[in-house]
Amino acid sequence: MELKSLIRDIPDFPQPGILFRDITTLLNNPEGLRYTIDHLTEQCQTANLIPDYIIGMESRGFIFATPLAYQLNAGFVPVRKPGKLPAPVHSATYDLEYGTDRLEIHQDAIAPGSKVLVVDDLLATGGTAKATADLLAQIEAEVIGFAFVIELLGLGGKEKLPDVPLISLVKY
Repeated sequence: MELKSLIRDIPDFPQPGILFRDITTLLNNPEGLRYTIDHLTEQCQTANLIPDYIIGMESRGFIFATPLAYQLNAGFVPVRKPGKLPAPVHSATYDLEYGTDRLEIHQDAIAPGSKVLVVDDLLATGGTAKATADLLAQIEAEVIGFAFVIELLGLGGKEKLPDVPLISLVKY
């Protein structure tokens, strides 16, 4: 299946000059969604990425991380924006094009030494994924890999991440 045909391009969103890769057209296609989850699962198994936990970043990462956790018989742990988690958290700040943002994870979400796979819909500049890896370092979890539906090659996100396997199904 050609996943690119199911991803819609939206020019000038969220601001002029940006070409937004919209996955809602992939998500509402039952065969495309099934293929995406099955293919992510297959790629993880082929790369021998056997995690204890799948980490999904808010919010589109949740869409792919949860069924992938189910398929790989792993737990799912959300990484959220500030103020969304009720128990004590670890925080990591990262740079945006115009400012900074922060991500949080429950301090007791993962036991130290656990093997984790970080999952999101898109790898662009790598800020969110790097901040997630920083959070996991605070917990002393072992990041064994990253998995993305889309990777934007020209933005250098991969270079900001730890040197572990990286899966991306669609590259632009």
